Amino acid sequence: MFTINIYLRFALIGICLVGGTLLAIYTSFWYALPILLIGIILLIGYFLFGTIQSAAQIMQRGDLEGAEKRLALTFKPNWLFGPNKAILYMVKGTIAIQRRDIEEGEKWLKKAEEINMPSDNEAAMIQVQLASIYASKRKWNQANIHVKKMKDMNITNLEIKAQYKQIHDIVKTKGQSQAKMIRPKGRKGQRFHN
Repeated sequence: MFTINIYLRFALIGICLVGGTLLAIYTSFWYALPILLIGIILLIGYFLFGTIQSAAQIMQRGDLEGAEKRLALTFKPNWLFGPNKAILYMVKGTIAIQRRDIEEGEKWLKKAEEINMPSDNEAAMIQVQLASIYASKRKWNQANIHVKKMKDMNITNLEIKAQYKQIHDIVKTKGQSQAKMIRPKGRKGQRFHN
Protein backbone atom coordinates (compact mmCIF):
# COMPACT_ATOMS: atom_id res chain seq x y z
CA MET A 1 0.00 0.00 0.00
CA PHE A 2 1.22 3.49 -0.86
CA THR A 3 2.22 5.59 2.13
CA ILE A 4 3.63 9.07 2.44
CA ASN A 5 6.39 9.63 4.96
CA ILE A 6 4.75 11.32 7.94
CA TYR A 7 7.20 14.23 7.97
CA LEU A 8 6.65 14.78 4.25
CA ARG A 9 2.88 14.67 4.90
CA PHE A 10 3.20 17.33 7.61
CA ALA A 11 5.29 19.50 5.28
CA LEU A 12 2.81 19.09 2.41
CA ILE A 13 -0.15 19.90 4.69
CA GLY A 14 1.57 23.07 5.89
CA ILE A 15 2.68 24.16 2.41
CA CYS A 16 -0.72 23.49 0.84
CA LEU A 17 -2.80 25.14 3.56
CA VAL A 18 -0.56 28.17 4.10
CA GLY A 19 0.35 28.52 0.41
CA GLY A 20 -3.28 28.04 -0.66
CA THR A 21 -4.49 30.63 1.84
CA LEU A 22 -1.87 33.15 0.69
CA LEU A 23 -2.71 32.44 -2.93
CA ALA A 24 -6.41 32.98 -2.21
CA ILE A 25 -5.68 36.28 -0.46
CA TYR A 26 -3.35 37.72 -3.10
CA THR A 27 -4.83 36.30 -6.31
CA SER A 28 -8.09 34.39 -6.46
CA PHE A 29 -9.82 31.75 -4.38
CA TRP A 30 -10.36 29.63 -7.49
CA TYR A 31 -6.63 29.43 -8.19
CA ALA A 32 -6.01 28.41 -4.59
CA LEU A 33 -8.84 25.85 -4.38
CA PRO A 34 -6.91 22.84 -5.79
CA ILE A 35 -3.96 23.49 -3.47
CA LEU A 36 -6.26 23.95 -0.47
CA LEU A 37 -8.13 20.74 -1.34
CA ILE A 38 -4.87 18.76 -1.44
CA GLY A 39 -3.93 20.13 1.98
CA ILE A 40 -7.38 19.36 3.42
CA ILE A 41 -7.39 15.82 2.00
CA LEU A 42 -3.93 15.15 3.46
CA LEU A 43 -5.05 16.55 6.82
CA ILE A 44 -8.26 14.49 6.90
CA GLY A 45 -6.27 11.38 5.92
CA TYR A 46 -3.89 12.03 8.80
CA PHE A 47 -6.72 12.35 11.32
CA LEU A 48 -8.54 9.23 10.04
CA PHE A 49 -5.55 6.93 9.50
CA GLY A 50 -2.84 8.38 11.74
CA THR A 51 0.63 6.87 11.66
CA ILE A 52 -0.51 3.27 12.12
CA GLN A 53 0.77 1.76 8.90
CA SER A 54 4.24 3.25 9.12
CA ALA A 55 4.48 2.32 12.83
CA ALA A 56 3.55 -1.29 12.00
CA GLN A 57 6.22 -1.37 9.27
CA ILE A 58 8.83 -0.03 11.68
CA MET A 59 7.81 -2.60 14.30
CA GLN A 60 8.13 -5.44 11.76
CA ARG A 61 11.76 -4.42 11.34
CA GLY A 62 12.19 -4.92 15.09
CA ASP A 63 12.55 -1.24 16.02
CA LEU A 64 10.17 -1.00 18.99
CA GLU A 65 11.37 2.44 20.04
CA GLY A 66 10.94 3.79 16.51
CA ALA A 67 7.44 2.31 16.27
CA GLU A 68 6.49 3.85 19.60
CA LYS A 69 7.79 7.26 18.50
CA ARG A 70 5.84 6.98 15.25
CA LEU A 71 2.64 6.08 17.13
CA ALA A 72 3.17 9.13 19.35
CA LEU A 73 2.85 11.28 16.20
CA THR A 74 -0.84 10.34 15.98
CA PHE A 75 -2.43 13.55 17.26
CA LYS A 76 -5.88 12.30 18.32
CA PRO A 77 -6.13 8.48 18.51
CA ASN A 78 -9.84 8.78 19.34
CA TRP A 79 -10.44 10.43 15.95
CA LEU A 80 -9.00 7.48 14.04
CA PHE A 81 -11.19 5.43 11.74
CA GLY A 82 -12.43 2.38 13.75
CA PRO A 83 -10.17 -0.40 12.42
CA ASN A 84 -7.14 1.90 12.53
CA LYS A 85 -7.86 2.67 16.17
CA ALA A 86 -7.96 -1.09 16.88
CA ILE A 87 -4.68 -1.60 15.03
CA LEU A 88 -3.12 1.28 17.03
CA TYR A 89 -4.18 -0.47 20.25
CA MET A 90 -2.94 -3.81 18.93
CA VAL A 91 0.48 -2.38 18.02
CA LYS A 92 0.76 -0.68 21.43
CA GLY A 93 -0.17 -3.96 23.10
CA THR A 94 2.33 -5.91 21.04
CA ILE A 95 5.09 -3.43 21.89
CA ALA A 96 4.25 -3.67 25.60
CA ILE A 97 4.31 -7.49 25.47
CA GLN A 98 7.65 -7.52 23.67
CA ARG A 99 8.97 -5.28 26.44
CA ARG A 100 7.70 -7.85 28.99
CA ASP A 101 4.99 -5.49 30.32
CA ILE A 102 2.24 -8.11 30.10
CA GLU A 103 -0.38 -6.16 32.08
CA GLU A 104 0.00 -3.09 29.84
CA GLY A 105 -0.12 -5.29 26.73
CA GLU A 106 -3.27 -7.03 27.95
CA LYS A 107 -4.94 -3.65 28.57
CA TRP A 108 -4.26 -2.43 25.01
CA LEU A 109 -5.27 -5.74 23.41
CA LYS A 110 -8.58 -5.77 25.30
CA LYS A 111 -9.25 -2.26 23.96
CA ALA A 112 -8.47 -3.48 20.45
CA GLU A 113 -10.75 -6.50 20.92
CA GLU A 114 -13.72 -4.19 21.58
CA ILE A 115 -13.48 -2.68 18.08
CA ASN A 116 -14.67 -4.53 14.98
CA MET A 117 -11.71 -5.42 12.80
CA PRO A 118 -11.87 -5.27 8.99
CA SER A 119 -11.05 -8.97 8.61
CA ASP A 120 -10.86 -12.14 10.65
CA ASN A 121 -7.07 -12.17 10.26
CA GLU A 122 -6.65 -9.02 12.38
CA ALA A 123 -9.28 -10.18 14.89
CA ALA A 124 -7.51 -13.55 15.18
CA MET A 125 -4.16 -11.84 15.81
CA ILE A 126 -5.68 -10.12 18.83
CA GLN A 127 -7.25 -13.38 20.06
CA VAL A 128 -3.96 -15.28 19.65
CA GLN A 129 -2.10 -12.68 21.71
CA LEU A 130 -4.75 -12.62 24.44
CA ALA A 131 -4.87 -16.43 24.58
CA SER A 132 -1.07 -16.47 24.84
CA ILE A 133 -1.13 -13.95 27.69
CA TYR A 134 -3.65 -16.01 29.67
CA ALA A 135 -1.78 -19.24 28.92
CA SER A 136 1.43 -17.67 30.24
CA LYS A 137 -0.47 -16.74 33.41
CA ARG A 138 -1.85 -20.31 33.60
CA LYS A 139 -5.40 -18.97 33.32
CA TRP A 140 -6.52 -21.81 31.06
CA ASN A 141 -10.25 -21.06 31.09
CA GLN A 142 -9.68 -17.50 29.89
CA ALA A 143 -7.16 -18.69 27.29
CA ASN A 144 -9.69 -21.25 26.07
CA ILE A 145 -12.35 -18.53 25.65
CA HIS A 146 -10.08 -16.69 23.19
CA VAL A 147 -9.17 -19.91 21.37
CA LYS A 148 -12.89 -20.68 20.94
CA LYS A 149 -13.48 -17.21 19.50
CA MET A 150 -10.93 -18.01 16.78
CA LYS A 151 -12.50 -21.36 15.92
CA ASP A 152 -15.24 -19.86 13.72
CA MET A 153 -13.07 -17.17 12.12
CA ASN A 154 -12.09 -17.37 8.47
CA ILE A 155 -8.32 -17.06 8.93
CA THR A 156 -6.54 -16.87 5.59
CA ASN A 157 -3.07 -15.79 6.76
CA LEU A 158 -0.89 -18.90 7.07
CA GLU A 159 1.25 -17.47 9.88
CA ILE A 160 -1.83 -16.63 11.97
CA LYS A 161 -3.28 -20.09 11.23
CA ALA A 162 -0.08 -21.66 12.53
CA GLN A 163 -0.16 -19.49 15.66
CA TYR A 164 -3.80 -20.42 16.22
CA LYS A 165 -3.02 -24.13 15.92
CA GLN A 166 -0.07 -23.80 18.29
CA ILE A 167 -2.02 -21.94 21.00
CA HIS A 168 -5.00 -24.26 20.50
CA ASP A 169 -2.81 -27.31 21.12
CA ILE A 170 -1.18 -25.72 24.17
CA VAL A 171 -4.49 -24.71 25.74
CA LYS A 172 -6.11 -28.05 24.93
CA THR A 173 -3.21 -30.06 26.39
CA LYS A 174 -2.83 -27.94 29.52
CA GLY A 175 -6.57 -27.77 30.06
CA GLN A 176 -6.86 -31.55 29.88
CA SER A 177 -3.91 -32.13 32.20
CA GLN A 178 -5.32 -29.61 34.67
CA ALA A 179 -8.73 -31.35 34.60
CA LYS A 180 -7.01 -34.70 35.33
CA MET A 181 -5.17 -33.15 38.28
CA ILE A 182 -8.35 -31.91 39.97
CA ARG A 183 -10.44 -35.04 39.32
CA PRO A 184 -11.17 -36.69 42.73
CA LYS A 185 -9.55 -40.01 43.60
CA GLY A 186 -11.38 -43.09 44.86
CA ARG A 187 -10.07 -45.76 47.20
CA LYS A 188 -6.68 -47.26 46.49
CA GLY A 189 -5.68 -44.24 44.38
CA GLN A 190 -8.15 -45.13 41.58
CA ARG A 191 -9.66 -42.19 39.75
CA PHE A 192 -13.43 -42.02 39.37
CA HIS A 193 -14.57 -42.42 35.78
CA ASN A 194 -17.34 -40.37 34.22
